[in-house]
Amino acid sequence: MNNEWLQYNSQGVKKMDKRQDQVLRTVRNTAVQIIYNVIEKGAYANLELDKVLKRTALPSGDRKMLTEMVNGTIRMLKHLDWVLSFFLNKSINKLNPWLKNILRAAVYQILFMDKVPGYAIVNEAVDLTQKKTNKNLSRVTNGVLRNIIRDQDRIKYPTDKIGFLSVYYSHPEWLVEYLIEYIGIKDTVDILQYNNQPGKVVLRTNLLQVSRDELLAKLKNEGIIGKISDKTSWGILVEHLGTSIAETRSYKNGYYYIQNEASMLAAAILNPDQNDIIYDLCCGLGGKTTHLAEILMNNGHIEAFDIYENKINLLKQNCTRLGINIIVGHKTDVLEIDTAVADCDKVLLDAPCSGLGVLNRRADSRWHKNKDEITKLQDIQIKLIQKAGEMVKENGLLLYSTCTITSEENEDVVNSFLDANKEFVLQGFYEQISFFPLDAGDKSAASKGMLRILPGKYGTDGMFYALMRRRKS
Repeated sequence: MNNEWLQYNSQGVKKMDKRQDQVLRTVRNTAVQIIYNVIEKGAYANLELDKVLKRTALPSGDRKMLTEMVNGTIRMLKHLDWVLSFFLNKSINKLNPWLKNILRAAVYQILFMDKVPGYAIVNEAVDLTQKKTNKNLSRVTNGVLRNIIRDQDRIKYPTDKIGFLSVYYSHPEWLVEYLIEYIGIKDTVDILQYNNQPGKVVLRTNLLQVSRDELLAKLKNEGIIGKISDKTSWGILVEHLGTSIAETRSYKNGYYYIQNEASMLAAAILNPDQNDIIYDLCCGLGGKTTHLAEILMNNGHIEAFDIYENKINLLKQNCTRLGINIIVGHKTDVLEIDTAVADCDKVLLDAPCSGLGVLNRRADSRWHKNKDEITKLQDIQIKLIQKAGEMVKENGLLLYSTCTITSEENEDVVNSFLDANKEFVLQGFYEQISFFPLDAGDKSAASKGMLRILPGKYGTDGMFYALMRRRKS
């Protein structure tokens, strides 16, 4: 908050003036409205937030507070409902929808935003409940929140391992159980903790346009403070946002692309040459595609395919913004590509997946996942990788990647493909990414041709890569 908004009462205690009080009330009310839209109407948290932030002239500190309140409440939904169950006379699911979401947002502030005064949280929650419901329910809000502030030591969490981790870290039980079975308790706890942290903003410097040091200076002039990443030669970690990252002149001039460091490894692993025929399958918005083009210094040719026309249109917009003209985008189902005319040196298949490596990016994504989805996606992935393999020429390379960490969608898919296509073998790729600070185990895995990066292990998203070479007949 701006310091000039603060003044002191007669006892020398800081208090908020009317202007600050109004801004805070606006932030909290807006946060509850977004939370309501996400939980009750099925809206997406990131889209709702973006929509509000674009039309709201809030100072950067208040924008940050609004974002934390929305994302934090939705992330910690299971935890918050558990806590509320100790202070409510009936199930939270039976409450008025406005009441339960006002309570959730307020309890998140009480438990996880310790700089916010308790009395302010209660007063504004009571006022909002009265506006959205009625006076009787506002009394419920007042009593429940005051009891929580006073009697937090009453809260007891489940005593069984799965139940405790699921409630305390606010994740679906099936996911906690799956992770423990797959990677063990320690790595599971690390991932759960990482998923509850706000997603980092990382920029990939477009070296076609600017050096990384030049970009840092330009960003600083636009109110964005960053530091050089120690994980890649392109990355900049944003530490302070004085404005919307996509509204800067640097963004509009194509000086950077927003991309996590683990995702930047794809282009480095494929190590393109300007004489290569390159296909990018399931290219999406073109994060990895445009990085390939930048590494090629915009010399060469890349064909990019995606089934969704809006993604191809956004890919083309990104290419224009970044100053790239060697990518040709196609709105095409990958499974319908004529492999008879595809004779590629290098193919990238960034397969659709469950996205369990990027759960900290979208607050609501964990609540939309289910275990059955993994099996269904595996069926699609096996079909896609088989199709991709048919496009690779002799001695060519196929890179299979996902942003998930399940064995079913990663190692199992790759091994199934290799079993059915004996002409393909794993190709080690550690040398191409030796700049990335992998530990000994992951270095060994990359040297053998498959690498799984767990979310948060290196302060990055979770990713999986498998590089395969088609041997000569």
